[in-house]
Amino acid sequence: MPDTWEALEHDCKNCRECSLWETRTNVVFGVGNQNAEVLFIGEGPGANEDAQGVPFVGRAGHLLDDMLEIIGLKRDDVYIANIVKCRPPQNRDPLPTESEACMPWLREQFKLLQPKIVVCLGRIAAQQMIGKDFSVTRDHGKFFDKQGTLFMATLHPAALLRNPKSKISAFEDFVALREKIEQVCDHTYNRS
Repeated sequence: MPDTWEALEHDCKNCRECSLWETRTNVVFGVGNQNAEVLFIGEGPGANEDAQGVPFVGRAGHLLDDMLEIIGLKRDDVYIANIVKCRPPQNRDPLPTESEACMPWLREQFKLLQPKIVVCLGRIAAQQMIGKDFSVTRDHGKFFDKQGTLFMATLHPAALLRNPKSKISAFEDFVALREKIEQVCDHTYNRS
């Protein structure tokens, strides 16, 4: 695997490891600060993301931006990526074979970034990154130490749009995230 962001993104954009490449408009590699201490991971791109080549740019992305802003962060302070880099047709969940084919790209992004905190957005990302039996409704907002990196999951912004009452729980998760960032990160949180 390449050892620079540029080379990794170039190779990822030419990936044909699973059938998703056949229907993609753009590979959605990731966006944000390549020195970030906090990595957000979603499940995969939707239609807006596929069209623009950037993760979380639709309504759910705007909600994520708002939630980051509430705790004093911007997209430029964090890095945002997905489990799969190409849009599954009709926004279906990624198939296990698709996730497996794409995980090496995310692992390499993780190696280059070396985040202190990983925030999984939604069930699929949490089950891939934290554990197969992870329940976002039960375990959201809790931190898990995995080989020196803290992992936590929160409700996916798209789920919050479908069920606005859950925004309170997600807000509490982001407050807990801000507190954890203040404890373990050196430069992510703007203290001014």
